[in-house]
Amino acid sequence: MLSTDGATSAACMQKPIMAVTGEETAATGDMPAYQIRAPAAALPQGMVMAASPGSLHSPQQLAEEATRKRELRLMKNREAAKECRRRKKEYVKCLESRVAVLEVQNKKLIEELETLKDICSPKTD
Repeated sequence: MLSTDGATSAACMQKPIMAVTGEETAATGDMPAYQIRAPAAALPQGMVMAASPGSLHSPQQLAEEATRKRELRLMKNREAAKECRRRKKEYVKCLESRVAVLEVQNKKLIEELETLKDICSPKTD
Protein backbone atom coordinates (compact mmCIF):
# COMPACT_ATOMS: atom_id res chain seq x y z
CA MET A 1 0.00 0.00 0.00
CA LEU A 2 1.15 3.52 -0.60
CA SER A 3 1.64 5.84 2.30
CA THR A 4 0.99 9.56 2.12
CA ASP A 5 4.58 10.30 1.08
CA GLY A 6 4.49 7.72 -1.75
CA ALA A 7 6.91 5.26 -0.16
CA THR A 8 6.12 1.58 0.08
CA SER A 9 6.94 -0.81 2.86
CA ALA A 10 10.23 -2.48 1.95
CA ALA A 11 9.55 -5.57 4.04
CA CYS A 12 6.34 -6.38 2.15
CA MET A 13 7.78 -5.86 -1.31
CA GLN A 14 10.97 -7.91 -1.09
CA LYS A 15 9.65 -11.26 -2.35
CA PRO A 16 5.97 -11.19 -3.21
CA ILE A 17 4.66 -14.61 -4.03
CA MET A 18 1.56 -13.35 -5.78
CA ALA A 19 -0.22 -10.04 -5.63
CA VAL A 20 -3.82 -9.16 -6.32
CA THR A 21 -4.50 -5.52 -6.97
CA GLY A 22 -7.86 -3.84 -7.01
CA GLU A 23 -8.62 -0.52 -8.60
CA GLU A 24 -11.92 1.26 -8.97
CA THR A 25 -12.92 1.81 -12.54
CA ALA A 26 -12.63 5.47 -13.39
CA ALA A 27 -15.84 5.61 -15.44
CA THR A 28 -18.28 3.95 -13.06
CA GLY A 29 -16.44 4.02 -9.74
CA ASP A 30 -18.39 1.03 -8.44
CA MET A 31 -16.76 -2.26 -9.41
CA PRO A 32 -13.08 -2.76 -8.63
CA ALA A 33 -11.06 -4.38 -11.40
CA TYR A 34 -8.80 -7.10 -10.03
CA GLN A 35 -5.61 -8.17 -11.69
CA ILE A 36 -3.30 -11.01 -10.70
CA ARG A 37 0.38 -10.22 -11.09
CA ALA A 38 3.17 -12.77 -11.32
CA PRO A 39 5.86 -12.55 -8.63
CA ALA A 40 8.68 -10.13 -9.30
CA ALA A 41 11.30 -12.68 -8.29
CA ALA A 42 10.81 -16.38 -8.98
CA LEU A 43 11.07 -18.83 -6.11
CA PRO A 44 14.46 -20.52 -5.78
CA GLN A 45 14.67 -23.92 -7.43
CA GLY A 46 13.51 -26.70 -5.14
CA MET A 47 11.50 -24.38 -2.89
CA VAL A 48 7.90 -25.46 -2.54
CA MET A 49 5.08 -23.24 -1.35
CA ALA A 50 3.30 -24.61 1.71
CA ALA A 51 -0.45 -25.05 1.61
CA SER A 52 -2.78 -24.96 4.55
CA PRO A 53 -3.35 -28.40 6.14
CA GLY A 54 -7.09 -28.27 5.45
CA SER A 55 -6.64 -27.75 1.71
CA LEU A 56 -4.81 -31.02 1.01
CA HIS A 57 -7.07 -34.03 0.62
CA SER A 58 -6.22 -37.49 -0.52
CA PRO A 59 -8.28 -39.00 -3.32
CA GLN A 60 -9.89 -41.29 -0.75
CA GLN A 61 -10.94 -38.31 1.38
CA LEU A 62 -12.33 -36.56 -1.69
CA ALA A 63 -14.30 -39.69 -2.64
CA GLU A 64 -15.64 -40.05 0.91
CA GLU A 65 -16.67 -36.39 0.96
CA ALA A 66 -18.42 -36.76 -2.41
CA THR A 67 -20.18 -39.92 -1.18
CA ARG A 68 -21.26 -38.16 2.03
CA LYS A 69 -22.59 -35.18 0.10
CA ARG A 70 -24.44 -37.48 -2.33
CA GLU A 71 -26.02 -39.44 0.51
CA LEU A 72 -27.08 -36.23 2.23
CA ARG A 73 -28.59 -34.92 -1.02
CA LEU A 74 -30.42 -38.21 -1.62
CA MET A 75 -31.75 -38.23 1.94
CA LYS A 76 -33.05 -34.66 1.58
CA ASN A 77 -34.56 -35.58 -1.78
CA ARG A 78 -36.34 -38.60 -0.25
CA GLU A 79 -37.76 -36.44 2.53
CA ALA A 80 -38.91 -33.78 0.05
CA ALA A 81 -40.53 -36.44 -2.16
CA LYS A 82 -42.26 -37.98 0.87
CA GLU A 83 -43.61 -34.58 1.91
CA CYS A 84 -44.73 -33.88 -1.66
CA ARG A 85 -46.63 -37.19 -1.81
CA ARG A 86 -48.25 -36.45 1.56
CA ARG A 87 -49.39 -33.01 0.40
CA LYS A 88 -50.72 -34.49 -2.85
CA LYS A 89 -52.74 -37.13 -0.96
CA GLU A 90 -54.17 -34.42 1.29
CA TYR A 91 -55.05 -32.30 -1.75
CA VAL A 92 -56.75 -35.24 -3.50
CA LYS A 93 -58.73 -36.10 -0.33
CA CYS A 94 -59.87 -32.49 -0.11
CA LEU A 95 -60.95 -32.55 -3.76
CA GLU A 96 -62.78 -35.87 -3.30
CA SER A 97 -64.71 -34.56 -0.30
CA ARG A 98 -65.59 -31.41 -2.23
CA VAL A 99 -66.83 -33.54 -5.13
CA ALA A 100 -68.99 -35.55 -2.72
CA VAL A 101 -70.49 -32.37 -1.23
CA LEU A 102 -71.14 -30.89 -4.67
CA GLU A 103 -72.74 -34.13 -5.90
CA VAL A 104 -75.15 -34.09 -2.94
CA GLN A 105 -75.91 -30.42 -3.55
CA ASN A 106 -76.44 -31.06 -7.26
CA LYS A 107 -78.82 -33.95 -6.51
CA LYS A 108 -80.85 -31.74 -4.14
CA LEU A 109 -81.02 -28.96 -6.73
CA ILE A 110 -82.18 -31.37 -9.42
CA GLU A 111 -84.91 -32.67 -7.10
CA GLU A 112 -85.93 -29.09 -6.29
CA LEU A 113 -86.04 -28.24 -9.98
CA GLU A 114 -88.27 -31.23 -10.68
CA THR A 115 -90.58 -30.23 -7.84
CA LEU A 116 -90.81 -26.66 -9.15
CA LYS A 117 -91.49 -27.91 -12.67
CA ASP A 118 -94.32 -30.05 -11.36
CA ILE A 119 -95.81 -27.09 -9.46
CA CYS A 120 -95.55 -24.60 -12.31
CA SER A 121 -96.44 -26.72 -15.25
CA PRO A 122 -100.09 -26.82 -16.29
CA LYS A 123 -101.65 -30.08 -15.31
CA THR A 124 -103.43 -31.86 -18.04
CA ASP A 125 -105.45 -34.80 -16.80
